[in-house]
Amino acid sequence: MNSVHIGSRREVFWDEALIDRSRTTAELMLHKPRIEEIVFVHDAPWEGDGCNSYSIVKIGDTYRAYYLAWEMMNKECTAHLVEKEHFVCCLESTDGMHWTRPNLGICEFEGSFDNNIILNFSNCELDDMVHVFMDENPDCPADEKFKAIGHDKYKSLSCYVSADGLRFRKGWKLTDVGKFDTHNIAFWSPEKNCYFAYIRDFHDRKKGKSWNSAIRDVRVMTSHDFKTWTVPELIDFGGAEDYPLYTNEIQRYPRAPHIFIGFPSRYMERKTWTDNVAALPNRERREKLCKVHPRYGLTVTDTLFMSSRNGKDFHRFDEAFIAPEIEQRYNWFYGDCYPATGLVETKSALAWAPDEYSLYCYEKHWSGEPAELRRYTIRKDGFASFHAPYAEKKIFTRPIVFEGNAMELNFATSARGYVYITIHSDDNILTSVEIFGNSLNRIVPFEGDLGALSGEKVVIEFTFRDADLYSFRFLNDNTRADLNNIL
Repeated sequence: MNSVHIGSRREVFWDEALIDRSRTTAELMLHKPRIEEIVFVHDAPWEGDGCNSYSIVKIGDTYRAYYLAWEMMNKECTAHLVEKEHFVCCLESTDGMHWTRPNLGICEFEGSFDNNIILNFSNCELDDMVHVFMDENPDCPADEKFKAIGHDKYKSLSCYVSADGLRFRKGWKLTDVGKFDTHNIAFWSPEKNCYFAYIRDFHDRKKGKSWNSAIRDVRVMTSHDFKTWTVPELIDFGGAEDYPLYTNEIQRYPRAPHIFIGFPSRYMERKTWTDNVAALPNRERREKLCKVHPRYGLTVTDTLFMSSRNGKDFHRFDEAFIAPEIEQRYNWFYGDCYPATGLVETKSALAWAPDEYSLYCYEKHWSGEPAELRRYTIRKDGFASFHAPYAEKKIFTRPIVFEGNAMELNFATSARGYVYITIHSDDNILTSVEIFGNSLNRIVPFEGDLGALSGEKVVIEFTFRDADLYSFRFLNDNTRADLNNIL
């Protein structure tokens, strides 16, 4: 079995890429985020129930959230208001919990420039969801540092570019191979030295039927200059069930940027009205949505979690990562649980707890009332884990090569639970002391010199009980200077 050189990078327990499955008895477990507060209400005159396609970008000490502002339905649900103007707007925050509309003075609305609008669809060629990102390619021209991509009026995927992320000008067409009527995502990967773009298309369209009869999918294309792109190809789930995915929200994971994570929204359309559909909340509105288009009233959506090490092959959990909460007037509709792109590092509500990640979904989608942005929180690296119940379980890695003289573990046990780590090389076996507790960055004490195995091919054995393992990494003494800041 070939060895994998992991150096000192963080490795997460979300897939089996580094695992020797033939010897491993522990199982992967998906964890769900904690629902938090509404952080913003889209009640400005240029906003409405269609506000969506959020892209969150960190610029210095400030987070900027770009979104599409528009109204889809009126309160009576008797109009499909496609003629109302669409805008790209932005919010700002320094903590991820309090968001404000900056007065930018860029675009006019009803005679005033006192708004947060950065693009007006009546004055540009974009006409659907827009994704904005900051280009980290060191060769990117300064006046193209920010890029906005989206479906254009010619049914292609095009971009607009900007030096400051606020004042955009027309760029160029990326591709016309695809459908693009979703939140298409793009970013630069320093680790892979190319751009990735994840776009919408369809497959298995029924002969003579509309595109709605086909399966919505996610495709990937790459580029070295953001102008010439490969032909989009389906991302691969390794033979997993083939069901429709609406948005994808794929991004680099900040703590392990060689790994991509995604939060695709799963689209489940019931084809007929049933007693269960009638029993869902707000029947009257659901019936009105069916009259606009049947799928508007018969579809429900949720969000999944997936990850990839090469950008094409993804490990996807089929259990919902975010599902509609207990039934109330505005949920269990088409558009529930659509996530934003971008994680925000936020303070825990517990003063003594470490920072966590916030992610966001918009609510009241197509409700005839102002859309709202909801925050969720999750432990760092905590999207999934290898889990051991009360019965002891084991993980064996494939042969790996690490660099460093210390090991850091993100884990949680019960009071009775434990973790032991044994590192096997051709000439040595190194065993840890008993590890128990709950920490993002526990330094593992070994009975011997871990540094002596640095650069050698080793297999790591984890023996654990009533515990979860989230991630690990190797590091050097100089990296350990201030572990409280390495979260």
